Amino acid sequence: MDATIRTTNSARVIEILHLEADSIKRTASLLSLADVDAALDILARCEGKVIVTGVGKSGVIAQKIAQTMTSTGTMAVFVHPSDALHGSLGVITSDDIVIALSNSGETDEIIAIMPLIKRRASAVISIVGNLRSTLARQSDVVLDASVDQEACPLNLAPTASTTVALAIGDAIAMALMQIKGITEEDFAANHPAGRLGKRLTLTVADLMHPSPSIAATAGWLEVVKAISNHALGAVNVVDRDNKLIGIVTDGDLRRTIERTSPELFSSLTAAEMMTSSPVSCSPESLAFEALKIMENRPSQISVLPVVSTGGSCVGLLRLHDVVKSGL
Repeated sequence: MDATIRTTNSARVIEILHLEADSIKRTASLLSLADVDAALDILARCEGKVIVTGVGKSGVIAQKIAQTMTSTGTMAVFVHPSDALHGSLGVITSDDIVIALSNSGETDEIIAIMPLIKRRASAVISIVGNLRSTLARQSDVVLDASVDQEACPLNLAPTASTTVALAIGDAIAMALMQIKGITEEDFAANHPAGRLGKRLTLTVADLMHPSPSIAATAGWLEVVKAISNHALGAVNVVDRDNKLIGIVTDGDLRRTIERTSPELFSSLTAAEMMTSSPVSCSPESLAFEALKIMENRPSQISVLPVVSTGGSCVGLLRLHDVVKSGL
């Protein structure tokens, strides 16, 4: 491709991005604060669910808005207008709120179900590009999603208008999230498989191994066998009451052997090899907090003893298992 053509096309992409960004800025200045307040008030008081509907590209945006609301504390479902006409209307109850998306405000399928929706739903909020449209007139609250032009070179394909509708939906969802006081923990509960969800829900107990414990009097060969048998890279050293007094890692073992004369090996004990009073965590601790304990230190550690509230040594957490979990 000719360099001049490439430059022209690249410049067009940047121009389109600016056009869509400017459309959102324009919408922010056009939206009536009274209308936004009314929409938020209706949605915040909703005792049922939010039904989001739209056709074509608006339908895709409607699905995304429904998913965003659901994941941030507002139960919402997408219902296609055509499906509503063939039975799905039954999902709408008098406790529900409907959000209808249509750039023209004259989408046939939506207009066809509006009388039925009005008899069922407690309120209708429309996100439209034409404030004089049939949909706007039949709505309880109208949010202005009009644009000066589409990003399409023919000014036909829904581009800037769908971007604006999506931005309005996102903004409404985020405002509702704040109104409802949704916390990180609440958000994580709906995203258990995501990284944030894991950081806020995954505990040490979920990842730890049962404690590989030995006595302080254990000889060096017993220590070697224990580390090999458990294959965790370390063993916890405990007293008679199963209280943690130290830990022997692979590194501790190597360093002890390096500094000890061979003729003294038979007299070595775990007490002489261990790191005394090691840093530890509890089973109830978040795995992410344990990860920070292991990493945020002058010398990183790869294993962490786990001690119960009562003081008993109950497990060993490996950095490998924490990282493997996806944190």
